[in-house]
Amino acid sequence: MKVLALGYLFVAAGGALGAVARFALNLALQRDTNYPWGTLMSNLLGCLVMGVVAYLVANSQWFNSAGIVPDQYRLLFAVGFCGSFTTLSSLVLEMNTMLQKGSVMASFGYFAATMIGSFICFYLGYAATKAIAT
Repeated sequence: MKVLALGYLFVAAGGALGAVARFALNLALQRDTNYPWGTLMSNLLGCLVMGVVAYLVANSQWFNSAGIVPDQYRLLFAVGFCGSFTTLSSLVLEMNTMLQKGSVMASFGYFAATMIGSFICFYLGYAATKAIAT
């Protein structure tokens, strides 16, 4: 029961940090109300962080030698931070707003940039961490 409670604590801490980071990034980047730069960047950066975390968790030998517990960091960064930092619901809402304004190509461009860019950022985070760790 104590381990489960600790897991909730890690998710909550990561979630709070991710939500604040997303809000700050959105304030910093959202100058153009016609394109959701803040959400796009939070999704791309979140996938980059997720790639780093995925590599580190998958290769826990590095974690073990550093005295880090992989599950706790997965809960803190992947589930908590990235879970609240990135958002599919905002993406869909912003795509709908673009469609309602008649910006069909911009809406699909935003979707493509998010999906393709997110995968690329995840892979870059994973590959960069692998290169640094080896």
